[in-house]
Amino acid sequence: MTTTQNPQPPLPQAQAHRCRLVRAGIVLGMVSAIALAGCGGPGDNSTTAGQETTNKTVRLLTHDSFDVSDDVVALFEEESGYTLEIIPVGNAGSLVNQLILTKEDPLGDAVFGIDNTFASRALDQGVLAPLEAAPVPGAEQFAAEGAGRLAPMDYSDVCVNIDREWFAEADLAEPTSLEDLTDPAYKDLLVVENPATSSPGLAFVLATISAFGQDGWLDYWADLAANGVRVVEGWSDAYYVDFSGPSSEGDRPLVVSYASSPPSEVPDGADQAPTASLLDTCFRQVEYAGVLEGASNPEGAAALIDFLGQAAFQTDLPSTMWVYPVNTEAQLPEAWVEYAPLAQNPWPVPAAEISANRDTWIDQWTATVIG
Repeated sequence: MTTTQNPQPPLPQAQAHRCRLVRAGIVLGMVSAIALAGCGGPGDNSTTAGQETTNKTVRLLTHDSFDVSDDVVALFEEESGYTLEIIPVGNAGSLVNQLILTKEDPLGDAVFGIDNTFASRALDQGVLAPLEAAPVPGAEQFAAEGAGRLAPMDYSDVCVNIDREWFAEADLAEPTSLEDLTDPAYKDLLVVENPATSSPGLAFVLATISAFGQDGWLDYWADLAANGVRVVEGWSDAYYVDFSGPSSEGDRPLVVSYASSPPSEVPDGADQAPTASLLDTCFRQVEYAGVLEGASNPEGAAALIDFLGQAAFQTDLPSTMWVYPVNTEAQLPEAWVEYAPLAQNPWPVPAAEISANRDTWIDQWTATVIG
């Protein structure tokens, strides 16, 4: 989803949600609490009784694409007695890097948005505490190697998305496969995310490794580079700045995004989506949440992880972050059946192979595409 990069929020943000994000203030990738006039909410969320201090704030570190409805936040705070502080720290790759850099003095209590392309890095670096999450219906099929420290939360297929209206106006046939993207007919039309900093960018690279094998994937990327592929740092820039879709501002009608992105582009009352996903180009991405090792409020973090797996938050996911919930009891919007089908055969790469080769693959990709 992911950043994200991961998965995308709707363009307008509710004022209260903006306040929570600003209250968490990011300065050069480090978090500092700031006062924000007009946002309301408590100041010091710790209560002191004699020598005892009870922390009533739960700090959630996440990627920039994280979004949740205000009423869902209110429900968590009412049910748990904790106040939720949401702290975005960049795209998914930056999120994991930040967890590693600050593991001796963690910036939060819980994390949301570590995905299956970066999970092994977080596990290997010991940034996650043991987790006993409440069972979530259907989530067992997404269990990670570090199931005792990572709880699956959502999933979607990272795929090339196309601006169908652009192709219709250009009277150009839409591409349908990975191979098509190297055709000179599609020169200078594709924008992708850098796999060193973006989880969807890395997911797409993994799809090409699976499709073309160790002997062919770098040649494929050399062909894409020769065909004018544009590389940006994260999903938000790729989708909202460079992509030519209805909610975007760019001039490129091909972008690496999600199979669940097209429903967000369907106008009210329309019976056709102006964008679509190329389902033969996909890698299935799963996002996880966990409690941070050394968290100042591990009890509150564990309560938050349990809540994130429940139907209230899980049902909220499709309309806020445009990803599929892992909880099979969560309700999906009707439009997803028509406009957000998943790939029947996404390109797979085993987690052990990702863990063993990720850094090497990124270095090889960088040398081939960036130079």
